[in-house]
Amino acid sequence: MAATLLSQLPSFGKLSDMALAMSDSSVNDLFTTDPERASRYILDAAGITLDYSKHLLDDTALAALYTLAREADLEHAATALLDGTEVNNTEARPALHSLLRATSAPGLEDKLAQVQRSRATMRDWAERLNNSQHLGFSGAVITDVVNIGIGGSDLGPRLVTEALRPFQGDVACHYVANVDPADLQNTLRDLNPDTTLFIVCSKSFRTEETLTNSLVAREWMLNAGASEADLAMHFLAITTNLEAATEFGIDADNCLPMWDWVGGRYSVWSAVGLSCAIAVGWDNFEQFLAGAAAMDQHFAEAPLEQNLPVLLSLLEVWYCNFFGAGNHVVLPYDNALQRFPDFLQQLTMESNGKGVSKSGQPVDHATGPVLWGSAGTMGQHSFHQLLHQGTELCPTDFILPLTTHTGMTEQHRRLVANCLAQSRTMMVGRSLQEAHASLVERGVDPARAEELAPHLAMQGNRPNSVITMEALTPTTLGALIALYEHRTYCSGVMWGINSFDQWGVELGKEIGVQILRIMAGESTNAAMDPATDRLIAAWQKAQD
Repeated sequence: MAATLLSQLPSFGKLSDMALAMSDSSVNDLFTTDPERASRYILDAAGITLDYSKHLLDDTALAALYTLAREADLEHAATALLDGTEVNNTEARPALHSLLRATSAPGLEDKLAQVQRSRATMRDWAERLNNSQHLGFSGAVITDVVNIGIGGSDLGPRLVTEALRPFQGDVACHYVANVDPADLQNTLRDLNPDTTLFIVCSKSFRTEETLTNSLVAREWMLNAGASEADLAMHFLAITTNLEAATEFGIDADNCLPMWDWVGGRYSVWSAVGLSCAIAVGWDNFEQFLAGAAAMDQHFAEAPLEQNLPVLLSLLEVWYCNFFGAGNHVVLPYDNALQRFPDFLQQLTMESNGKGVSKSGQPVDHATGPVLWGSAGTMGQHSFHQLLHQGTELCPTDFILPLTTHTGMTEQHRRLVANCLAQSRTMMVGRSLQEAHASLVERGVDPARAEELAPHLAMQGNRPNSVITMEALTPTTLGALIALYEHRTYCSGVMWGINSFDQWGVELGKEIGVQILRIMAGESTNAAMDPATDRLIAAWQKAQD
């Protein structure tokens, strides 16, 4: 049976008409006509508060979006995800990343027992390393951990470790992902083999980038005087391929599991997050899990109209499908969250970058907008120009912790002021008359001011959310990541697509293997297209 596409839902046409009407509205006027808007258009859960008052949205349009959600059966989406229903239909699997942070799971006791065993092993390693109880081959205490992985085996752990730097102990965690040798070389330059432990994250233990870097790390250890037998003291693996890990030199007891019912981009809560648990300590990692679990509970129990992930998803659908917005911007006003847009790029675009429905029929509507952004005031001096005056509609999420771990209250006040100013400027803009008056006030001749005014004017009406939390802590970070996970899933349900496969990633890997064999001279009869053949030849010539 064909999946129902968003465009086939009964309310789709009605919402298209509403969006057309709303495009001529002013958000500023919506505040004027509704004095309670600022207090009504706000929603919170698990320590996260969403202010969505600066959106091109009124009560009528919002109600129609919730009706559309019910037509897409979004009311039952949380239950289907959390209870282990086969939501990943193309791979015949559930998507049980929420189980990784659960404390109970009726009907899924066997899988939860596996998770709990893995957690116990993670805790043991985290506490052993933080208590200086694990020694390297020379008898020196391990002081540095290098996580080698890519994609979900890198972005999540790297984000969490950097975001929670104020909570870190004495063991420093580093991350290597790029197959470019400079990435690993620059990391190892300041490390001591005697005191370094590697965590190799690869489900198959054959991911090209990860295996390549791991082999170089292995050689680095051997060149430093470690024996083959000593490697067991310096390598852990997160994998399902125990045979390959053992052949590499990693003891089977030093291998933690991955499961096929957890996608890589959702795996930071699993043993893939071991480096995070080491970096911040087990107690803080448990709080990270608890924050996500609190958001899971909210997602499962809150009705649609009070459901934070559902609302974020409906805002995404509103702009993507009814206003033609092909992108979404995330701006964390906390330097600790500078990796968050990178993490969300994989989460959202690998999940929802699809062109067919769950049943394989081509979609006739947009899915998965491009997500991008950067930390705070950095973007103000680069791409915010486009946000304010460009021709692209860029719905924006501002993310703002209300306190700082630094103790520098005055400087943080300036950061917060910048965030709120950018949000307000996107909404109110600046009219031609205001631009002209501003120029005259600066001493510009009125006639010249009239010429320049269009260059200073801003349309405004640029939709944006402000997502706040009291402080960036392990708990609120867990809730924030889980919020976007569930938002991504809800949008996939609305669009009628499978958010949990990533077949588009596979073909490039296969062709990459073919090209690598040609470059190595192992496949002399193979040929690519003329352009690729020319570039291979150019590389080969450059090596002479």
